[in-house]
Amino acid sequence: MANADTCHLCTQIITAHFGPLTAKITSALLTRGRLSLPQLVRFTGLKPRTVRASILVLIQHNILWHAHTEDEGEMLEFNTLECLLRLRFGRYVWQAENLFGHTGAEIVQLILDHGKLRPPDIISRLSVYDPKSSGLYSQSLYKLVTESYLKPSTILSHHSPRDKRIKYEAEEKAKISGFPTAKELREAKETAEARLKREEEDAEKVGLKRKPKEQISNRSSKKNKVVEDMVDNDVYFRVNFDKFNIHIRNKLIEMAVEERFNRGAALVMRATLKAVESNQKGVSDVRSDPTSTAAIALHIPDDKDFTSGLATISKKPSDASLVKDYLGLLAYADNPTPTGKTASYVSLSDNKVYVEFEIINKRLRRRVLEAVARERHGDDGVRIVRLLLDVGKMDEKHIAKVAMMANKDVRPLLSALSSDFLISTQEVPRSADRNPTRMFYLWHVDLAKAYAALLGGLYKTLFNISARRHAEQEEPNVNAVLAKRERTDVAQDEKLLTRMEREVLAEWERKREMLNVLEMRVEEAVFILRDLDRGGSIDEI
Repeated sequence: MANADTCHLCTQIITAHFGPLTAKITSALLTRGRLSLPQLVRFTGLKPRTVRASILVLIQHNILWHAHTEDEGEMLEFNTLECLLRLRFGRYVWQAENLFGHTGAEIVQLILDHGKLRPPDIISRLSVYDPKSSGLYSQSLYKLVTESYLKPSTILSHHSPRDKRIKYEAEEKAKISGFPTAKELREAKETAEARLKREEEDAEKVGLKRKPKEQISNRSSKKNKVVEDMVDNDVYFRVNFDKFNIHIRNKLIEMAVEERFNRGAALVMRATLKAVESNQKGVSDVRSDPTSTAAIALHIPDDKDFTSGLATISKKPSDASLVKDYLGLLAYADNPTPTGKTASYVSLSDNKVYVEFEIINKRLRRRVLEAVARERHGDDGVRIVRLLLDVGKMDEKHIAKVAMMANKDVRPLLSALSSDFLISTQEVPRSADRNPTRMFYLWHVDLAKAYAALLGGLYKTLFNISARRHAEQEEPNVNAVLAKRERTDVAQDEKLLTRMEREVLAEWERKREMLNVLEMRVEEAVFILRDLDRGGSIDEI
């Protein structure tokens, strides 16, 4: 079950998107866990018909999982991550417009509004006012499906992957004879995870089908290879959030490179990510596929000048040599130590370039942790957090000695950091009775615990931002002006508003813009802590 902050945020999102009745069902599922239909009717106090309709809406939008068990029957479970991703819907539509134009953005927005749709329904809804535009929408839909920005909605996507994972792990453990060792348990878990992933990949290969022979033109065989696939009209498609998240991650990496080095290095990093973008399927990749320096140079725009970022000896160095120099800089080729490896962005091997996503993700999450420590506890707090991350477990006196701080300053700072869950303690007993007076207390940074605490605080911040936006909108003066602006005559000519009403409207729009910008920044930190966590240590929040 989710914690209190996540429950409040998810309930608020569902209220804004689907109304208070559906939010009441959401709150019951989040606070009580899995429930059946009769239990939902009893706990919510709603009519069975209303509960059934709300469940159908949530399943249509992929927010509910359902599973059938022999003991409990049909059970419903809330998909927390799918609900929280609704905060990025605007960004996904904006990305689709940049990648596929206006028609692609309209398709993505329509599918987000309806959860999942079949191709004929998509084309008919979008071309209802202009039937001649159906061809353009069909082409954009084909591009979205072939490039995996849309994926088929299968039976597996409506069942909780946790159930399958537990079942497969139990089957693998049953094959072990005797008392299982830690290695055998780990191998059983990895085998079950690989089996689940393989099933999901096989189920999502049903989006395209071969064209009938009579529809294939008798032109060159090269062109026939391009057009002999078509989108299956019987399959329901939904938006593939992982594919859009790749662009968010790549933009964050580019911004981190520009902040660490300069604009020229950021251009080379962007070109490197573009060169390997087609083979990326999600943000959980450890490293990218290999690419070459020549392929990277092809993705650098001709109108971009990145020569000023390096001090060169020759007057006019070639683009290939500049790219190699930048890649050596990003790979920390001059620092072949563990410190240099943990600070690198790419790795070079046999004239191939790899983007080290896992190393970059760890560094981005650590930056968020240090930024929170600096904001709450100043530079001294960051110094202690960095020291514990680099060294490991240390006692209070050792921390004060290495950090060159007084004991009277270190003790309250350690307590404050521990109260915010940024650092943790490890008890080391001196005797078998574990008497607290005869124990060593070592301080260390439990990253999973710290990231989970930070993520819970960010969810609470997002809830507060949304509540503040709603409260600002519900003020009597603002509410009256917004209601007046909805009138058809005022919508056509806003000069019908008085000067005071225009000032109230301008002030409301300014506050809303500030809250939207703050929400985007907080959501960016959520993306770093949650979506870039490949180990999945904080996904159950």
